Amino acid sequence: MSVAIKIENLSKQYNLGTIGTGTVGNDLNRFIAKVRGKEDPNLKIGETNDRTTKGDSSLVWALKDINFEVQQGEILGIIGKNGAGKSTLLKILSKVTGPTTGSIKAKGRIASLLEVGTGFHPELTGRENIFLNGAILGMTKLEIKSKLDEIVDFSGVERYLDTPVKRYSSGMMVRLGFAVAAHLEPEILVVDEVLAVGDAEFQKKAIGKMQDISTNQGRTVLFVSHNMGSIQALCNKSLIMKNGQTTFHGTVEKGINLYLKDNIGNANLNLVDRKDRKGKGGFVFTEIKIYDLNGNELKSIMSGMDFEFRLHYKSSERLKNIVARIELTNSKGNIITVLNNYHCANPFQEINQIGYISCEIKKTPLNEGEFILNVSCLQNLVLLDHVDNAYQLIVNEGDFFGTGKLPTIKEGVLINQKWGIYD
Repeated sequence: MSVAIKIENLSKQYNLGTIGTGTVGNDLNRFIAKVRGKEDPNLKIGETNDRTTKGDSSLVWALKDINFEVQQGEILGIIGKNGAGKSTLLKILSKVTGPTTGSIKAKGRIASLLEVGTGFHPELTGRENIFLNGAILGMTKLEIKSKLDEIVDFSGVERYLDTPVKRYSSGMMVRLGFAVAAHLEPEILVVDEVLAVGDAEFQKKAIGKMQDISTNQGRTVLFVSHNMGSIQALCNKSLIMKNGQTTFHGTVEKGINLYLKDNIGNANLNLVDRKDRKGKGGFVFTEIKIYDLNGNELKSIMSGMDFEFRLHYKSSERLKNIVARIELTNSKGNIITVLNNYHCANPFQEINQIGYISCEIKKTPLNEGEFILNVSCLQNLVLLDHVDNAYQLIVNEGDFFGTGKLPTIKEGVLINQKWGIYD
């Protein structure tokens, strides 16, 4: 099997808040150093891309000394948190931007789907954009025509094919964009998290197409996703990125396990100190604890028991119309269920500046395993605070059915049942 992509000592540096290196003087110094065969003087300073700490320099390494190879026909799953450098890597590979140092050697044509509408001209119709993308990939008009029916059928946008793509919804744009990228016979297909915009049916269809491209056509796929289930189902190799660097390149199973362990490490950090949170602000979750219904604090729970989540918080002022939300995910990152006071009750009319929000769970319907909580707070449906991997919930085996027996499936959902047989 030959090498499809070889990346050597790849680095990308950004000067925050500026274009280029910031001044004509810096650009001139860079040019003189290059002519003399010396190191770029602007590369002697800079910090790693760690979003959890406040830096002192305006120069940041989005990527730093990346080295790996991808074999022909391989589907590489690229895993990492937001800001890890995944999209920057794919943009360099797709020649959207250039590296600061290092090189990428790719064998064959590269088709990319990095953002909704990548490579589309908004004023052109869907049909015209198909031909434009094909021409960019170096295909003749006849070659593109031979693939047109397949592209249109796969995308499901035939009715709007002669409508300017600026009129398309984001889902339609992704459908057409993926269909074009996948069917115009690139040797390398690069797909970012953008598929998450599509519906479940299209995601399944797209994953099936990528498997076909790799297995049956021997083409190479680079796939970025935060959904570990998709990575596991599709990929045969994984690459973990963190703070602009690669920390693992190997089997999918080991890569997923390492990534999830790192997330669990985050879940055990002091919540108030977490910097990787989202939202408008003015409200922060400070701590999450669990209690039995007698008020005793717990470290873990058992299947079938009653317990209570307490989401401690502090706010800059008394707030009205508040919704609290908990996403419960399994070890693959898939959401098992969502808890909130919007669907099952009502928004809190008013909350104090300091306190905790309680959520009681009766007869815990979870089998043995480790689950992760993502928590959010919204006011009038505007996000104030959101933290991924905020808490690790450990569920121990319990006598849920009162029979002393449980299904062997881990991290599963248990449902009260009544069985019978009748003549």
